[in-house]
Amino acid sequence: MPIATVNPANGETLKTYEAMGEEEIERRLQLAEATFRTYRTTSFTERARLLNRAAELLDDGGQDIARVMTTEMGKPVKQARAEAAKCAKAMRWYAEHAESLLADEEPAAYDVKDSGASRALVRYRPLGPVLAVMPWNFPLWQVVRFAAPALMAGNVGLLKHASNVPQTALFLEDLFHQAGFPEGCFQTLLVGSGAIDEILRDERVKAATLTGSEPAGRAVASTAGNMVKKTVLELGGSDPYIVMPSADIDRAAEIAVTARVQNNGQSCIAAKRFIVHTDVYDRFAERFVEGMKALKVGDPLEEDTEVGPLSSEQGRADLEELVDDARRSGASVLCGGQRPDGPGWYYPPTVIADVTREMRIHREETFGPVATLYRADGLDEAVLIANDSPFGLSSNVWTRDEAEVDRFVRDLEAGGVYVNGMTASHPAFPFGGVKRSGYGRELSGHGIREFCNITTVWHGA
Repeated sequence: MPIATVNPANGETLKTYEAMGEEEIERRLQLAEATFRTYRTTSFTERARLLNRAAELLDDGGQDIARVMTTEMGKPVKQARAEAAKCAKAMRWYAEHAESLLADEEPAAYDVKDSGASRALVRYRPLGPVLAVMPWNFPLWQVVRFAAPALMAGNVGLLKHASNVPQTALFLEDLFHQAGFPEGCFQTLLVGSGAIDEILRDERVKAATLTGSEPAGRAVASTAGNMVKKTVLELGGSDPYIVMPSADIDRAAEIAVTARVQNNGQSCIAAKRFIVHTDVYDRFAERFVEGMKALKVGDPLEEDTEVGPLSSEQGRADLEELVDDARRSGASVLCGGQRPDGPGWYYPPTVIADVTREMRIHREETFGPVATLYRADGLDEAVLIANDSPFGLSSNVWTRDEAEVDRFVRDLEAGGVYVNGMTASHPAFPFGGVKRSGYGRELSGHGIREFCNITTVWHGA
């Protein structure tokens, strides 16, 4: 894939970039290593000052970068502005909390004495340059949720962003530079995916984080494992959205629409499989389909657009294949299901019912505004359907019954259970999944410690 900005609303190529050569990559790796030696010794106060400044700059330039994101990958511009604001919020959160999250830990006094020590503690120290391989769907947020904790921990970042969002990638490097971070603290590597393996094998790169597809995750994990380097992977998702009879059905259906089509449906944590108790299935389905039909699909730069184009022509083709396979295999298309005429890579909000295990759409991730609808006879069947997936990123449960909540939290195979609401990431809560959705956690204290050397310090008596 060329490194280029291609407007998904009309297919027009706006800017192209040459990939960095070996000499430039080497220069940047040297700079990252040299910068880390001194940056790791800076105080939390100084790092917080710089990160707060970056947040201020992002707030000031949020309108401009929002239009860039929308032009590069198609999300409605209102959602792009919200993404920029969320990034600034996360920066401020880590600027405020990083020092306490990484404070020295002291074991219980009796354990210290039992070990024969006069004193013992655990200290979190930075690892060094960390390679971040990031996707296009949340081109600011995915990067910032890595960069903010990494920089506050004393690490430095090397960003390999998706090739279709180069302007956003360069904006991020410039943002941290303009905020006053030392040169080399955060660098964008304009390279294709073929360059990742060699960069990750370089001894100066100490760890890697990837958000993206399962094949990309496997490749990075394989190389990192061969080199014995730490990785955090956030891969695909096919999150269940379970609705039980005690739920507020109208509210559940309303939120279901947003949960499915946010970011044009191109979100790993979007609800994708809607599993509804048979007693309320018809009522939920009617309201859900009505809500999906009512969405405005159009130019993502228009303020009232709710669903824009998919990010690429191939992405739309992949989605169409899943829908067509389901239709041929007997599924019912309750709305949508046909690409519109005209330019751009648009696909309408779509709801599919009567899905069976034999259909590809049951096992594969639908990365676009397509929802699958399932009928469940009870809680046990709802859990079985929810867990019948290779993914386990997050989950959504709608019920007013606390006993049911406890069962779902106990039994759902996912990294999160969101009750009476939709899954969303927040800097204070750990984010990540199980099964083929990856491993490790981002955000919160769990996330900032992922790329730290957890060091035991022991003093003899």
